[in-house]
Amino acid sequence: MALLHSGRVLSGIANTFHPGLAAAASARASSWWAHVEMGPPDPILGVTEAFKRDTNSKKMNLGVGAYRDDNGKPYVLPSVRKAGGKTAGTRRTWSSRRGGSHWEACEGRCPKYQASRAKGLRRHPPVPTGNGHVSPARARCARPPLLGLPGGRFSLFGLRGKSGRTCSRGGTEDALDVCEAPAMAALCGCDEKIPEQSVLLLHACAHNPTGVDPRPEQWKEIAAVVKKKNLFAFFDMAYQGFASGDGDKDAWAVRHFIEQGINVCLCQSYAKNMGLYGERVGAFTMICKDADEAKRVESQLKILIRPMYSNPPLNGARIASTILTTPDLRKQWLQEVKGMADRIIGMRTQLVSNLKKEGSSHNWQHISDQIGMFCFTGLKPEQVERLTKEFSIYMTKDGRISVAGVTSSNVGYLAHAIHQVTK
Repeated sequence: MALLHSGRVLSGIANTFHPGLAAAASARASSWWAHVEMGPPDPILGVTEAFKRDTNSKKMNLGVGAYRDDNGKPYVLPSVRKAGGKTAGTRRTWSSRRGGSHWEACEGRCPKYQASRAKGLRRHPPVPTGNGHVSPARARCARPPLLGLPGGRFSLFGLRGKSGRTCSRGGTEDALDVCEAPAMAALCGCDEKIPEQSVLLLHACAHNPTGVDPRPEQWKEIAAVVKKKNLFAFFDMAYQGFASGDGDKDAWAVRHFIEQGINVCLCQSYAKNMGLYGERVGAFTMICKDADEAKRVESQLKILIRPMYSNPPLNGARIASTILTTPDLRKQWLQEVKGMADRIIGMRTQLVSNLKKEGSSHNWQHISDQIGMFCFTGLKPEQVERLTKEFSIYMTKDGRISVAGVTSSNVGYLAHAIHQVTK
């Protein structure tokens, strides 16, 4: 780090051998990175950085999608605490042969991955699992046409929205009713133009950023388009149980696609519904047509995984495994997830109610109709800017807010501020 940071250590070492080398080393160290441009601020992390600098006691950070309790504090699930206590200091592994190495995790042999598949797919046969970044890497190698509903994570595929196509009309107001037409107008009217074998990014539930999910009948129509055009359905399920409070209900779309014979790719995360943000625990599942195909696909996944992370961290996986495979803990966890989901739903209702009390003439029904952690408010960039400058309320420029950052004590202040910039 010292060599990269300043060149002083390098210069000092060079000077002990030859005085002339010190100047050359110093010049080289100072010029190697001279061409590097300042990167744009992260749209989420930039909001947090600005929030931290603000000294207003009423400031609100509605940018980061991390759950907070009704006091605005980080929430550690009691079930996670218990599971952590059970696994603390343990030296056990899920493989006596390789010490719990990444190969065993990828093959789905550890209890957590088996339980993850059961939670997401119900009783479907075992399939390969691994890290949630693996499939985007695989897609990047093939470079198929890429499509996504609003908020599709193009950056994971190295596209950052440039080569991918979002099935949305693009405007904030349009996004608020993006699911009103049947199956989003058959993927927003572009089903006949979709190249076959395209990759279609789908949020299984609690869509980020819109908070708008297709209804079951719309999911059926989307599945029909996928089958018709032979699309590759890539499901991102980061909020199972966190959307409605019911894990089975939130997994409905994924299970329907599989029942229709569509071999989906599924990424599950426990960052939200277990609060394991720092552990980045998840599961990656690919449905294959038979055991032989599964083995071949698995072999390619191992090749991708080896240079990426080789061995995944085990602590968070052990916590998730303990919760998912211990009946009492699993039951407790499901109740806690429902409690978090209910609090967010309650904040939506209170925000709409307070906006009405403020005398707002706008229709804010979409706030309570949407689902999950995020809400696409419909606020314009200039209104978002006023909220920040005049009220110290921080959110992304597209008007998306994390409802988890709203509490009983600040929801009135938020409603007042929104009314002031929208009246």
